[in-house]
Amino acid sequence: MKAMILAAGLGNRMRPLTDHCPKPLLKVAGKPLIEHQINRLVAAGITDITINHAYLGEQIEAYLQDGRELGCRIRYSRESTPLETGGGIFQALPLLGDEPFLLINGDIWLDADLPALMQAPLTGLAHLVMVANPEHHPVGDFKLHNGLLQVGGEGQACTYSGLAILSPKLFDGCEPGVFKLAPLLVAAMVNQQVQGSYFDGYWLDVGTPQRLAELEQHIQDKTC
Repeated sequence: MKAMILAAGLGNRMRPLTDHCPKPLLKVAGKPLIEHQINRLVAAGITDITINHAYLGEQIEAYLQDGRELGCRIRYSRESTPLETGGGIFQALPLLGDEPFLLINGDIWLDADLPALMQAPLTGLAHLVMVANPEHHPVGDFKLHNGLLQVGGEGQACTYSGLAILSPKLFDGCEPGVFKLAPLLVAAMVNQQVQGSYFDGYWLDVGTPQRLAELEQHIQDKTC
């Protein structure tokens, strides 16, 4: 299975740390966030990785290069202006092929079992890994009910973790440009085409300097 890491965000909430450094290269436990992501993917057997970038993306390429030193092959989808999640993935589809691929946000941390996720059969257009609603997002994103995700109705309200398996068919009919991923997922949910699983381990949206410090402390506590 191939993977895509979303790394094209501006990192505005991380300023001033991101004034001269793209968020994926901010370090935690001595390594850039995105290097931790790549190490985890490689450990799970994923060695064909696509990364999209926009803001200060040349720094990401200069650091990671072709991925050989990390045990993988990295290809880049360069965005002259950020295309949002949907537009960025759509532009990168020629690099990802026709089979389902793993998608992960470059600014999250979660200790999920990637091989188990990859081995689970994808019966629809997407499988999203969901987590408990954090304090900064108490209402959640979707309802998880009997293994399927929906916008309302029955089920447990939970938050999208930033980790998913997507079928390229989710983007059928899309045109190049700036658009979000969420409306495509919502449309697929109407037809019961979006699976969900709940992850109750450690997860963090590393979106602010405070959360970056929290992650640093979490890693230190684990290694003590």
